[in-house]
Amino acid sequence: MNSQHIDPGSITRVAGIEVGNFTDTRRPTGCTVVLARAGAIAGVDVRGAAPGTRETDLLAPGNLVNEVHAIVLSGGSAFGLDAASGATRWLEAHGVGLDVGVARVPIVPAAVLFDLMVGDASIRPDAAAGYAACAAASSQAPAEGNVGAGAGAAVGKLFGMARAMKGGIGSASVTVDGVTVGALIACNAVGDVLDANTGKVVAGARTEDGLALLDSRRALLGGELPQSLLPGTNTTIGVVATDAMLADKAQAQRLALAAHDGLARSIFPAHTQLDGDTLFALGTGRSGKHPGMLLLAAMAAEATARATLRAVQAARSLTTPQGLYLPAMADWQPHSA
Repeated sequence: MNSQHIDPGSITRVAGIEVGNFTDTRRPTGCTVVLARAGAIAGVDVRGAAPGTRETDLLAPGNLVNEVHAIVLSGGSAFGLDAASGATRWLEAHGVGLDVGVARVPIVPAAVLFDLMVGDASIRPDAAAGYAACAAASSQAPAEGNVGAGAGAAVGKLFGMARAMKGGIGSASVTVDGVTVGALIACNAVGDVLDANTGKVVAGARTEDGLALLDSRRALLGGELPQSLLPGTNTTIGVVATDAMLADKAQAQRLALAAHDGLARSIFPAHTQLDGDTLFALGTGRSGKHPGMLLLAAMAAEATARATLRAVQAARSLTTPQGLYLPAMADWQPHSA
């Protein structure tokens, strides 16, 4: 099946979910917020060895808070965690949060990706960026590619940034028997991105002359040594959401875990010591149905794989003022390797 002919859908097809982006074109970088104003049961699964996160411990099944009100995905490495503070302020101003009697406290977990090598590293998302992303949020299909948390994303960095390609942010959804699972993925992987339906590499490391795709798996197994990279200078982060009635945080965590199967199908290598791969899961319960975790897990993996592909399909080529060129899948014409 040619995945280009599949309607990818989007995470906002899940009732109760809104998405907003803030893009700082000066670098570029940005952040993306996934809102669940009425609250959503949430879980998280961290598979990369170099994560940058906020408020993930509270999502553990044994801990107290059951619902969150937003998830923030941001560029800017650890600096980008500031964006979650702005999202928290916006939610409080709009009366959204956990009622603790004397105030409403918004619960806003977050994860960041490293994009500081793309342009001026002193420019990164801050609290104002998170606030602006919330103000822009809607239930319309979100913008994809070089926006929000995907603005400064790159993929295929195993053999150096000079041979990498442009990453981005993408969304997709799957609906079965009145239940929807959607995904929003900001893809900044050290590895290549594949079309999960064909196994073909569609974006990633290029050959030394920069004119063709290398295929990192074949190169590594053939003895070509990767460039030494700092841990955490990559990372794919995202959110899967469903309108199914999840029973508890343990089921949400299981959904996030299953979604990582979609990353493993569409990124090679995934979950490395150089990536902080982190996926959140949200359950709004708005469909009034629970079709079983086996089906939901399969849908989460599929939506994640499709959203990861969309992230590079929607990306556009970028040249920074510092001279870094990152060609994109959509507007680059590779030669035959």
